[in-house]
Amino acid sequence: MTPRQSKGNYSLQSRLLLAFSILLFVFLGLTGIVLDRAFRDSVEAGAAERLRGQINLILGEVELADGEFYFLEDLPEARFSQLDSGLYGFISQRALGELWRSDSARALSLTDPDILIQPLNEGESRFFTTFSGQGEELFVFQYGILWENGITEYCFTVMENSTPYYLEIRNFRNDLWAWLGGVAALLLIIQYLLLRWGLLPLNRMALDLKQIEEGGKDRLDPQYPRELQGVTANLNMLIDSERRQQQRYRTTLGDLAHSLKTPLAVISGAMRNLSEANSGAGVVAGTLRTVDEQVGRMNQIVTWQLQRAVRTADSTSLGKAVGVADVLDKVLSALNKVYVDKAVQVVRNCPADAAFHGDERDLMEILGNVLDNAFKYGNGKVAIEVSEPASGNLRVVVEDDGPGVPQGQQAFVLERGVRADSLSAGEGIGLAVVKDIVSSYRGSIDIGESAGGGARVLLDLFASRVDAVE
Repeated sequence: MTPRQSKGNYSLQSRLLLAFSILLFVFLGLTGIVLDRAFRDSVEAGAAERLRGQINLILGEVELADGEFYFLEDLPEARFSQLDSGLYGFISQRALGELWRSDSARALSLTDPDILIQPLNEGESRFFTTFSGQGEELFVFQYGILWENGITEYCFTVMENSTPYYLEIRNFRNDLWAWLGGVAALLLIIQYLLLRWGLLPLNRMALDLKQIEEGGKDRLDPQYPRELQGVTANLNMLIDSERRQQQRYRTTLGDLAHSLKTPLAVISGAMRNLSEANSGAGVVAGTLRTVDEQVGRMNQIVTWQLQRAVRTADSTSLGKAVGVADVLDKVLSALNKVYVDKAVQVVRNCPADAAFHGDERDLMEILGNVLDNAFKYGNGKVAIEVSEPASGNLRVVVEDDGPGVPQGQQAFVLERGVRADSLSAGEGIGLAVVKDIVSSYRGSIDIGESAGGGARVLLDLFASRVDAVE
């Protein structure tokens, strides 16, 4: 596989799923962050409002006499009277410092005690956090007030342990991300199902094209979405055009073959007659034999090149599923008539449903040439076995009981114009034609020795065809 092919080997569904997943996680992540921040701000605002209410309670109960603050009754909030209850109250003045603290704050120390005497104007409030000497984080709310004499400013401060509030925030955050995670998983599943449903027409088109390639269908179905109808219509036009062009090539080349082979046959016959008539004249007879050999060679070259041209024109054709058993019956029937005097015994093992995904004439040419050699050179016994080792692939094994092909010539006989037995009739291109056709189907041909000592030809053919002609 070339780098260009490798770069394009990706799934459209996977790419869309990845893009939507990234978008989904970014959206849900930002949503979670915004909600978490909004809830945190809401909790802190609620804490500030709660502490403002506590200051109002203190203001409603406190009295000032002789420069000291006192309460006529106990504060409504009981935690102000409980030591280390987590709720603490203070009254202070910038010049005099701390003037009062609640019973709950008797043991409380602050890391920054100066926050109680920070300047604060009348009606001004502020909310922030600080830490106690024990490392406890505290929410702090302060409010500035001008007392009844209209001269002295005081600062009322309420502090509360922030742990319960942050625990609430943490619980909300855990629940939030758990729900968002569940929603993300559910949306991913729904998104995957929707993508599969949305891409079904493309998957169906791929299956239809595969069936056309294997010969199960002739054209694409017209029932496709509007977005794909233009593509399917153009593909159908391309398939029809290719097949018409293929037929024109075959017709034209067939006519050319007959046009060339007939004059050559006439010339060859005339040369033989002249050679026999002038058998006594050595120079003339030799010249005639030379001309006859060259005419035979021209006939061989024409046959070879025409067969290559036909296969070249058909190298991109869309094959159909051809029944191997039917083609084999035709070939054996013809060979039994040609070699009737040899009474060849044929042992065949061919499944009835064995199929060749390609052109029927290619299969006829392959089986005809290989079996013709087996009938011709065998001593009366031929075995043929057909199998399908994988879907769309075909394996054919032909064995005979003849003299076989010598070890050193097994690859040599596959070359054009070569015969292992130069005395036998023929042009010597049969196995070369077989090799060329098999190569066009990305297959292989192997010549070995059969169990009986004769020749064994192993053919492997694949469903996908390529142009094997250089």
